[in-house]
Amino acid sequence: MVRILVCDKIHEDGIRILREFAEVDVSTGMKPEELLAKVPDYDAIVVRSATKVTAEVISAGKSLKAIARAGVGLDNVDTKAALARNIKLINSPEASTVAVAELVMGLMLSFARKIPRADLGTKQGKWEKKELMGTELRGKTLGIIGTGNIGKAVGRRAAAFEMRLLLYDVVRDEGFAREVGGRYVELDELLRNSDYVTLHVPLLPETRHMIGKRELEMMKQGAVLINTSRGAVVDEKELIEALKGGRIGGACLDVYETEPLTDSPLLSLPNVVLTPHIGASTIEAQREAAVVVAQKLKKFFEGSA
Repeated sequence: MVRILVCDKIHEDGIRILREFAEVDVSTGMKPEELLAKVPDYDAIVVRSATKVTAEVISAGKSLKAIARAGVGLDNVDTKAALARNIKLINSPEASTVAVAELVMGLMLSFARKIPRADLGTKQGKWEKKELMGTELRGKTLGIIGTGNIGKAVGRRAAAFEMRLLLYDVVRDEGFAREVGGRYVELDELLRNSDYVTLHVPLLPETRHMIGKRELEMMKQGAVLINTSRGAVVDEKELIEALKGGRIGGACLDVYETEPLTDSPLLSLPNVVLTPHIGASTIEAQREAAVVVAQKLKKFFEGSA
């Protein structure tokens, strides 16, 4: 029988599906040496973000046929080592689409209506009504860089807010552009003409620091950069300088080059809204992530039986 080790906490609905076809052991919070000792006995392991599936772990997993991450990327898995062993890599990028898209809308609204400051001030006994004049999203231009599942979900929600949409992707989906009333443009044009710019690209060698000094200088005065993808897509040092100098209006960030975010100038800047990488942190998205990877593992093992 297939044996699966679940190393991080996942939703019980995912565990239930795994137990339909496999013997499942749940062992969370293991130290690296504990994982190394356990992994040889299993055909597959399931992780979220906490467990690091290193080359050493993969080497120790003599029986490993699949590694599954209940999440968007495979950042905590040594994919080269896994592929060298012909181990199947599974994740669930589709699970967090709505959660991330809704967070983007929440970040824009928080910035436009100064919600974090309004909340804090009111709780402190202040009544800063005059100081909290905001702006509307209606009529503003949102530039979406990357129109995969999440970028499209953001576009549909932004269209409902009556925002204008500029789109950029290496692969254009003109049907989607027509659906939301947006248009595809080159990256430079998007940056020059957007009031808000939101990033939805994977972290690849060609996307690392794709938003740097040149791109930030190109953005409209007062524009706001939103990043819920991966921290290193943005050159954080250059972003901080642009924010300090008022070159752009602000930033809404859920991801950072180094996480957790500590001892960063971002923490003291007034023109930022910061969240601790919570893009996929909804009950619905976490359940979906567990269910999706469990279903993919079931299909893989039943297909290879």
